[in-house]
Amino acid sequence: MHNVDQFFNVMTNIKCHCCSSKSFATCCDPILNGTKTAATSIALMRSRYSAYVMRQVDYLIATTHCSERENYSKEELLNWASSNTWLQLEIIDFKENTVEFKAYFLNDQNQKQIHHELSTFIFENGNWYYIDGEFF
Repeated sequence: MHNVDQFFNVMTNIKCHCCSSKSFATCCDPILNGTKTAATSIALMRSRYSAYVMRQVDYLIATTHCSERENYSKEELLNWASSNTWLQLEIIDFKENTVEFKAYFLNDQNQKQIHHELSTFIFENGNWYYIDGEFF
């Protein structure tokens, strides 16, 4: 029983992938596993970054607005998520419906890359959804 307690202690203290400085258990995990909804566009942005790190493609599709889902394939999302080593998320600026961020990663040739985007979100039927992004 002691080992199980240690395991859960370790799991609840792991820092979140989204670099919020919160634990994964209190930050993105409840949103990713569906026990909590993203309260803001920035919370959705952070959880989507964590979904890329964890290769949770179904979550990425589900949190993309229905008007845009046809533009994304599970295979392409999984390939993008899997072929990169995600290092860090940096939030540059955010407003109610937009989040500017930089996602730092190593590509499949182990080269450092930065994905810089201004994402647009919409709040609809009690949930936030990703619409699209402007890339820099």
